[in-house]
Amino acid sequence: SKTISKCYVQVTGMTCASCVANIERNLRREDGIHSILVALMAGKAEVRYNPAVIHPAAIAELIRELGFGATVMENCGEGDGILELVVRGMTCASCVHKIESTLMKTNGVLYCSVALATNKAHIKYDPEAIGPRDVIQVIKDLGFTTSLVKKDRSASHLDHKQEIRQWKRSFVVSLVFCIPVMGLMIYMMVMDSQLSDAHAHHNMSSEEMEALHSSMILEYQLLPGLSVMNFLSFLLCVPVQVFGGWHFYIQASRALRHNTANMDVLVVLATSIAFLYSFIILLVAMAERAKVNPVTFFDTPPMLFVFISLGRWLEHVAKGKTSEALARLISLQATEATIVTLGPDNVLLSEEQVDVELVQRGDIVKVVPGGKFPVDGRVIEGHSMVDESLITGEAMPVTKKPGSTVIAGSINQNGSLLISATHVGADTTLSQIVQLVEEAQTSKAPIQQFADKLSGYFVPFIVAVSVVTLFAWIIIGFVDFEIVEKYFLGYNKSISAAEVIIRFAFQASITVLCIACPCSLGLA
Repeated sequence: SKTISKCYVQVTGMTCASCVANIERNLRREDGIHSILVALMAGKAEVRYNPAVIHPAAIAELIRELGFGATVMENCGEGDGILELVVRGMTCASCVHKIESTLMKTNGVLYCSVALATNKAHIKYDPEAIGPRDVIQVIKDLGFTTSLVKKDRSASHLDHKQEIRQWKRSFVVSLVFCIPVMGLMIYMMVMDSQLSDAHAHHNMSSEEMEALHSSMILEYQLLPGLSVMNFLSFLLCVPVQVFGGWHFYIQASRALRHNTANMDVLVVLATSIAFLYSFIILLVAMAERAKVNPVTFFDTPPMLFVFISLGRWLEHVAKGKTSEALARLISLQATEATIVTLGPDNVLLSEEQVDVELVQRGDIVKVVPGGKFPVDGRVIEGHSMVDESLITGEAMPVTKKPGSTVIAGSINQNGSLLISATHVGADTTLSQIVQLVEEAQTSKAPIQQFADKLSGYFVPFIVAVSVVTLFAWIIIGFVDFEIVEKYFLGYNKSISAAEVIIRFAFQASITVLCIACPCSLGLA
């Protein structure tokens, strides 16, 4: 009995099925070569040979003589376990960075890549050191939900409908409440400028008087220290903070529980501080029964939430588009196959329906007229026309007779065919195409990895800067009060100097947070 070894050769320069046929036909003639199988999309040939007669380097040389590039692939991924997971609950680049860095530190994990766009994690591990369950547990401990990629044909993990709905709702709620707040703000600004003009000229027309009265209504105090303007702003701000910011709060709390900071933490920090600060200042003013209405920031949270939820919404719509194309491709795959057992003279002995994942290489598969080819294969018996337009774009049906190759996903038209499976599962042409598209989505540009890393440091840095700003202004204020007086608008002599300084310092530090929070890095 001859011993038979197997080797893989990476083949470049193949353009179509006839290249494949050419290589297979020529190599079969050679001594010592038992069988050869070439996969066009993957660009590799699997050769079974007799090591006593021929060796892999000679096989690659034979392929080169036919005019293709060929290199022998060393240990072709045999031995490493590969795990594909769906990970839910990732919101931004720093989540991705967190999962990747934690897994890479785990003993036995060789490689790990997480894609935010497709919610997928691709992990290579050493089966002797660690198992799939351990890897899943590590990700669960980080606070994400995860599951194995089920070979579901609907590609539900590519479905961004739920997120699109959620962010759209978030955006609409924020927008509805943001418009009145902005309107009030602009109105107040215009009125204030008219007021100052009028004070400068000392002569007012009746229209200006009326405008003044209407702006006075907004400044009118319902309770001492609580103006109509501030009260309305407060009322409009609460629903935004609760409904518009709901998802942000959930994500931010998750991130903080694992001692990481992401975009959501910044958004929540900026809006909550602006909201709470304004709320407290109102309470203080009411307690003091202040004559002058305090400056509040109720306009900040709604506007921030509007922009950021709009950004998130658009982002998910865009992801949904790419994913839709993928989902269509995946839906072309057949789900079941009819495997038949042949007796002598190709007599059908029995047939059974099996899941397409269970088809093995070498199985005889029967494809009825109108049926889809479940796997790539070679026709053994039967004549038919086949519509291969999904792969080749060729609208005319192609004639198939014994010996012809067929492509998974293409549609059999008029005759029944028996085919022998050559490429199954992830090796079929269609799976390779889907995989290429997915890989293009999941592999990250180096600049993107750099941005992920930066965003991890960015949040603590901004918080630190705003704290520094706060204390710096307090110190400056107590040392030299004139500077604060010069920059602090709406300062009047009725408030104590200390309060002015502290208010101004808070205003400055919140401004830092609010400006950095929808940072270009995060939005991009």
